[in-house]
Amino acid sequence: MNARSTSVVRALWLTARPKTLAASIVPVLVASALVVAEGFPFVTWISIFAGLSAMMIQVGTNYVNDAIDFLKGADSESRLGEARATQQGWFTTRGVLALGIAFFALAMAFGLPLVWEGGWPIVAIGLTSLLMGYSYTGGPFPLAYLGLGDLFVVIFFGLVAVGGVVFLQLKVLPVSALVAGLQVGLLATVLIAINNLRDLDQDALVHKKTLAVRLGPRLARLEVLLLALATFALGFYWLSRGWTYAFALPILASPLAIRVVWTLMRTRASREYNQLLAQAAMLHMLFGVLLGIGLFLR
Repeated sequence: MNARSTSVVRALWLTARPKTLAASIVPVLVASALVVAEGFPFVTWISIFAGLSAMMIQVGTNYVNDAIDFLKGADSESRLGEARATQQGWFTTRGVLALGIAFFALAMAFGLPLVWEGGWPIVAIGLTSLLMGYSYTGGPFPLAYLGLGDLFVVIFFGLVAVGGVVFLQLKVLPVSALVAGLQVGLLATVLIAINNLRDLDQDALVHKKTLAVRLGPRLARLEVLLLALATFALGFYWLSRGWTYAFALPILASPLAIRVVWTLMRTRASREYNQLLAQAAMLHMLFGVLLGIGLFLR
């Protein structure tokens, strides 16, 4: 630990990437509201443990990514993003990896009651989520380095996260869970898409072939636009069911979505994208809260 850089507690906090943690909270919030909207009894402890387990997986993934990206040269001193633990010398690479594994273990601990409740499907979801969390940058087929990171986020921070909680609560998986999961997952992917666009040049140098690297800056910006448009377009599903609030309330987040996309379209990648990422995270949280309220009210 480099004591001159920052305190241990602050370093641990920054390494967890707190601005991204809404990605594990929003799906649980939306899924919980959807259970109520579908007219089923809501079991509080299931959502709490699911949220804690999901957050531990995300933090563990962030720690593992921090270490592996540094080892592969993706996090050099020239990176435009915020400080990373191994890059700054706050912790050793081995120490950061150990912390990541520790958080994965915590995720398993919080997930045990969920396994008891949901059985083998939850075992499969949990183990796959842990494996994919590590494989995001690690292992023989690192998703982020193959251009599959965006798809990973849609699936695991959207469809799986929302669908898993709904399944635990209802023991069935309605179409509405898939729609809500897509909305949440697509907006979560906006964050990773902006992050990858910011880091495009550095990633290309170390052969980290993110989707932004594969598409190029122009199409990478178009991806963000399409992700945002698809998220709001899916809201018509709620309108088709007569759930007016679930359709209308999330639209209140559209001005922020327009601001994020408009700024991205008109500016070149720079350290200012860090502020844009914060706005995208706020958009994800705001949309999730509004959708949750809308589902509760229907």
